[in-house]
Amino acid sequence: MEVQFSEQELQTIENLKTRYLKPDSVILEVLYLLQEKYGYITREGMKYAADLLGITEEHVLGVVTFYSMFNTQPVGKYHLQVCTNVSCMLKGAYSLLKKIESELNIKKGETTPDGLFTISEVECLGSCGTAPVIQINEDYYEDLNEEKVTQIIKELKNR
Repeated sequence: MEVQFSEQELQTIENLKTRYLKPDSVILEVLYLLQEKYGYITREGMKYAADLLGITEEHVLGVVTFYSMFNTQPVGKYHLQVCTNVSCMLKGAYSLLKKIESELNIKKGETTPDGLFTISEVECLGSCGTAPVIQINEDYYEDLNEEKVTQIIKELKNR
């Protein structure tokens, strides 16, 4: 797959670069645009971002793999990211993860055959006070229990 931004996207990036002393300061925005456009960030996308910003591919790879918001493989229409960090773990995150796996008949790291759901286990989503937390695409679901998770999955299936 050839990775390339449109002229408008490139202009947006150039405008962002003017706000910072170092052009590579816009790396998160560039990666977010890549993921928004292609659904995930390929090695080609990482190389494209590196060339665009004048940094190494290794630097881009480090950023992509550090943040759980970036995907390096295709994900389902609904990407369920289950936080299992300390606060969430203490409030039942692993039970929720097992419940989600059971409801969808897949394991973490897998996508349902219909391409609707992908499950990922992630580190802290930054909502420890409302643990356990699941992020589905851009939305947070907080103070969860197994019943709420079942209802959320049912609603997503019916959309």
